[in-house]
Parts: sequence; structure tokens; C-alpha cells
Amino acid sequence: MSEPIELHEADPNWPAAFAAERDLIEPLFPVPPLLIEHMGSTAIPGLPAKPIIDIIVLVDDLEAARPALPALEATGYSFWAANPDKSKFYLAKGLPPAPHRTHHLHIHADEAEVRRHLIFRDHLRASPQAVADYLALKTELATRFRDDREAYSRGKTAFIDTLVDRLGGPAPGSALERLRRAGR
Repeated sequence: MSEPIELHEADPNWPAAFAAERDLIEPLFPVPPLLIEHMGSTAIPGLPAKPIIDIIVLVDDLEAARPALPALEATGYSFWAANPDKSKFYLAKGLPPAPHRTHHLHIHADEAEVRRHLIFRDHLRASPQAVADYLALKTELATRFRDDREAYSRGKTAFIDTLVDRLGGPAPGSALERLRRAGR
């Protein structure tokens, strides 16, 4: 499926949209997730983004979370069973015939991968310069790869990986730091 890459001005309602979706999906898991967090550009105040709420879920065991998939699908998510990345379950809400995607759901049992996403998010929340640099890259990629979502995403990877490698660990007080203190 090809959808043009269009960055929208930041919407102050994105955090509330995440919270409502978290409250909807959390009880659908047979074992409560260790973490459900808002990630991606819509989780960064003031950052223009594709208007899709990205949600990352950390579970102890991916296969133990599999029974949640039919319940998630009943709420409007579509499970991508053919996803070549078998390290996670990926679902999207708002696929055709809906007019546009509204949510992406990434379910992981790999704490390191979840940490990578949240380190990046937390750094952007704390650094206006990182936000400006990331926005410049996203704008350039959205122009160059307007009709190629995969190329757009790949183009952001080096920036994200470099930043996360430099930062190394979770910020004090972050969701991952709280998880670590809880003995995880």
C-alpha cells in the first residue's frame, strides 16, 4: 500500500489520542504488558508528523501476547501476519476502506528494542536542537520520498541509530528507567 508522506503540524490532541488508545488496548492482553508507551513523532510536542499515533508495547513473552491479536483486530486493528520482522507483532488501524491510518501498534518482547525507541523519544522531548535537526531530515525525506514510505523510514534510521548509540541509556525518570528500578 502506498500513501503519500505528508507531515502535518503538531496536534496538541495527540497525547490524549494515545492515552485513549492505551486505555482501550491494555485490557485486551491476557497478561498485562510491562509497558505501553507513545513513541514516534506524535509523541514529541511541537514536532510536525504524519498524523499516526505510534504505540510500543513491551511484553514478557511475544507468544503469550498472541491471544490479544483477535481482540485488537476487533477494535479496528489489522495484524500484519506476513511481517518479515518476526521479532515483533505489528498492527495498523485505519487501513482501507478507512480514509487513512490512525495508529501503529508495535508489540515487542525485546526490551533493548523498546529502549532504543524510548531513548530517542525522550531525547527529542528534552532537546529543541535535536527536534530541529530531526525535522529538517524528515522534511527533506518527505519531499524526496513522498510516495515511498519504506525509503522515508529507512532514511531516518541512521540519524536515530547515531543518536541512540551516543546517548546509550535511558534518561533518569523515563519509563525504561522506572522499569529497570522495578527489577526488569
